[in-house]
Amino acid sequence: MLLGLECGGTRTVAIAAAEDFTLLQRIESGPCNLRLVSDAELRKQFSDIAAQIADVAAVGVGMAGVRDPQDIARVRGILATVWPGCPSEVDHDLESALSAANLADDAPTHAKVILLSGTGSCCYGREPSGRTAKVGGWGHQLGDRGSAYDIVHKALRAAAHHLDHTGQWCDFGQRALAATLLNAPNDLIAWMQGASKSEVAALAPQVFAAAEAGDRVARGTLADTEAALAEDALACARKLGKKPTDFVFAGSVVLKQQEFARRIARRIRKSRPGSRVHPLARESAWGAVVMAQRALSNAPASPTAVPSKPAIPAPKTDFPIPASREMSPTERRNPASVRLDRMPVNAAIDLMLAEDERLPAILRSHRPALARLIREVSRALGSGGRLFYAGAGTSGRLGVLDASECPPTFRTPPEWVQGIMAGGFRALHSAVEGAEDDANAGAAAIENRGLNKQDVLIGIAASGRTPFVWGALHAAKARGAFTALLCFNPYLAKLKGGPPDLLLAIDTGPEILTGSTRLKAGTATKLVLNIVTTLSMVRLGKVVGNLMVDLNPSNVKLRDRAIRIVCELTGAERSAAQAALEANAWVLKPAIVSLGRKS
Repeated sequence: MLLGLECGGTRTVAIAAAEDFTLLQRIESGPCNLRLVSDAELRKQFSDIAAQIADVAAVGVGMAGVRDPQDIARVRGILATVWPGCPSEVDHDLESALSAANLADDAPTHAKVILLSGTGSCCYGREPSGRTAKVGGWGHQLGDRGSAYDIVHKALRAAAHHLDHTGQWCDFGQRALAATLLNAPNDLIAWMQGASKSEVAALAPQVFAAAEAGDRVARGTLADTEAALAEDALACARKLGKKPTDFVFAGSVVLKQQEFARRIARRIRKSRPGSRVHPLARESAWGAVVMAQRALSNAPASPTAVPSKPAIPAPKTDFPIPASREMSPTERRNPASVRLDRMPVNAAIDLMLAEDERLPAILRSHRPALARLIREVSRALGSGGRLFYAGAGTSGRLGVLDASECPPTFRTPPEWVQGIMAGGFRALHSAVEGAEDDANAGAAAIENRGLNKQDVLIGIAASGRTPFVWGALHAAKARGAFTALLCFNPYLAKLKGGPPDLLLAIDTGPEILTGSTRLKAGTATKLVLNIVTTLSMVRLGKVVGNLMVDLNPSNVKLRDRAIRIVCELTGAERSAAQAALEANAWVLKPAIVSLGRKS
């Protein structure tokens, strides 16, 4: 039996079908947007369905909120606990809608664009060659133009505006109060602050009812929405080229509000004559059944060969990553610590400190490369460029740490030194499975930060082979930025051609705890970053002697330090130094100039 799950912001639909697509069972349950549910809630949703449907051979899931390989791995991992041994295919709900649209079209000759408007909204298309395009899908805080949530939010804003200007509470406003059991327009403020996305979206029928009754506020809202949805669908089609396009409407808003859908269709045909515009013939959950069929077709012949837990999707590696026959020293066992678990604590402390004591001499042998890197960074920062760090795990966190310390220490704008972390913000405090293996994500991060020929990128990777970092290096090099790689794998020292422009392949040897590069490699990384940014700032005039004259005194401790620096450099009394700083908004350099440097 094939099981297709269509999980949206309003409801979940489960369809159990035979392999010839004969319907065997259909179940509806509550909303299930991946961005809005915990793992426990998702597991319960699946378990409740599993309790009602037996003998599942494969599962397909189209789920709102699925955006990347990490999301897919998360859902598949939970599927494996509910349906052990079942092959599965997981993707966003637009993919399942498109699969449903293609169900009766085995060899599509036209590009197809799904215009989805339900609780959320998005446009997603594919041409026969397989190329895809997407417009929207930003979620209700940033996008979801034309969704039920967006319609209600706009209509409520328009109703409030109308009340302010005319003193009249419109028909839609009255219907909204009745539907929410509220008594006054002001009550909607607190309600909106606490309402969920689906609760807000549930008021959309009231907008349509008010518009049909002649409410100008509701009609204006829907006219704007029609234009927005048509515009997004056409933009998605343009991304797929000028070939004939089938536009397929999906989602409760455009499927239930037929006159509204017809007006959108007219706009599309007017801008793209010859296009076919029609509603989705079979509900999107059937597309998830198609996905289940694909999963079953791709499964190993022997059931015992199906992994009990699905693997993380294969990393995207569109960029060459260096290979070495030799294992990085950071992955080898340190002979001095093979009895670490049995060593007395004092001896273990001595061993760890002794290993760290070797680092300065090792780094000193790389002075020429460090000096060149400092010159490149100071050149970039002094001429309008920026310094970026890219890394994963400990390496990425150390880059973010160094970047975050520059504004308070040197009063630099936050954009001067930036950290790029594989897996993003969440990876700063917890591991994001598979993030470091996605080279394309590293490249995309560089594109999204807009690196150019004025900038410097330092990739940080203990092993020297992290795909995310190499994707970032290749993309930065293609955009003309100066690139450097800081790693602790000396076997990469013979690397020829391509990025990086500068390679710091430092041999710190095996770690005390085998493979734990947060230890010596992490300490050495911190030392290198300290050297690079500090001496670059010195070259930019942000230090006099050994005093930070561009300090940003943002707290009591730093203001006390600022006063002492001004006193030291001018010979002024403490009270005069503080007065000068206060007169210059606590900026040290003009305060020092106003008092005069002592000779």
